[in-house]
Amino acid sequence: MAKSAAGVMDGPGRSTKIPTETQRTRKGTSRSRGGVRIREASSSSASKNRELGMKGEEAAARFLMHRGYDILERNWSCPAGEADIIAKDDDVLVFVEVKTRRDTSKGFPSETTTKAKRERYERIALAYIAEHSTLHLCVRFDTVSLVVVGEGRAMIRHHINAFSVD
Repeated sequence: MAKSAAGVMDGPGRSTKIPTETQRTRKGTSRSRGGVRIREASSSSASKNRELGMKGEEAAARFLMHRGYDILERNWSCPAGEADIIAKDDDVLVFVEVKTRRDTSKGFPSETTTKAKRERYERIALAYIAEHSTLHLCVRFDTVSLVVVGEGRAMIRHHINAFSVD
């Protein structure tokens, strides 16, 4: 989304007004303006989500290293998107999507795997292989799902070959 002086661009020539500080209610609350529900995101919640994601990726990398994976890249990006972790498991090049959640109220992290996500990761893998001399390796797509269960503790589930077609 392109940012304009009037607000956030919704598309060509359309923008949504960003409420001024005096128009805002409490952070993170929902209210109605002109019949449309607006959810105001708190910058602190976005910061907390980024922090949670970074902690989850760190825990996933440690988890994989403990199981003998060689971490080649973290947060590797290309025009197709970003791979959270790229690792080597023996003679297999593994692209790992990491999902971390504070709880399961919105479902388990592994439930976010979609066909579109699989296709995006395939494009990322093609870009990585084109940039690096890894043609001799097989490619696999895994997910590591983390759900926080307490302070400094999480349940980790490693889905090997998570993007396979059934």
